[in-house]
Amino acid sequence: MSRRLLVLGYHNIEPSYAFYGTTPEAGRRGFERQVRFLRRWTNVVPLRSALADLAAGRPLPPRAVALTFDDGYLDNATVAAPVLSAAGLPASFFLVPGFLSDTTPVWWEQLGWAFAHATTSEVTWEGVRHDTSSPGARRQANHLVGDALKLLDAQDRLAAVAELRGRLAPEGPPLGRQFLDWDEAKTFLRLGHEIESHTCGHPILSRETGPAQAHELTASRRELAEHFQRPVDVLAYPNGRAQDYSATTVGLAGEAGYAFAVTTRTALAGPGTEPLEVPRVLVDAETDLREVLRGAARVVARRLRRRA
Repeated sequence: MSRRLLVLGYHNIEPSYAFYGTTPEAGRRGFERQVRFLRRWTNVVPLRSALADLAAGRPLPPRAVALTFDDGYLDNATVAAPVLSAAGLPASFFLVPGFLSDTTPVWWEQLGWAFAHATTSEVTWEGVRHDTSSPGARRQANHLVGDALKLLDAQDRLAAVAELRGRLAPEGPPLGRQFLDWDEAKTFLRLGHEIESHTCGHPILSRETGPAQAHELTASRRELAEHFQRPVDVLAYPNGRAQDYSATTVGLAGEAGYAFAVTTRTALAGPGTEPLEVPRVLVDAETDLREVLRGAARVVARRLRRRA
């Protein structure tokens, strides 16, 4: 038995303007290989119950892994959930009511689209010149500018994306629909998976005021629970790095009724993990999970040696 849990965090399976990959086919094939690997070499457990076991001091199966997906991309329901269910593996899907209702712009995909189809050879933002003369340069610029925008609050970030779109003068096919609606999200429950909260509109919480954070946390939990008629008490912090949430955020998450919250801080969860700061390892459909598992095993081995 084990007292460690590896939580893997996905976004999409097929490439998008913000989350790159080789091709849609490569993404689907890669994910199918990953699922076969997980089924053979690990014990995939439901996130909520595994975290409850850790918190209560109960052991987990050896090589315990929990699977999570953020944001509600369409291919979560059309590819990921069916493949996982066919293999008998559970997952947790963290959804955003504003995306399900199509009332909140997904800024990172809009930014990625604008850079991908830019007609200018360069763009200057906050005094820094970025080359946009080739696909590789545009991707690099998108990454750097996107990171800078994460320092803004939600309102200023959307205004910045609109301004950048004007400067980049993109020309290309429409962005198209990339995210699930409320009815499509029911696929997860029908296939035996869990639905949890990723806030109302995916702001980076540490950039928002306390009242704004409290609204994002409480309203998203309430909307999801009422719509799907299921308890919702696990949260994924948007972006999830140490600088993307604060002690205030953690306190408000507890007050909002969340039992657990996951981050994107890379580590294994264990008996001493803070329930509202559970680490995750971010992966995509083309990640070599063998290397991820080997890295996790090395971490456990080092801890055992220190104890000895």
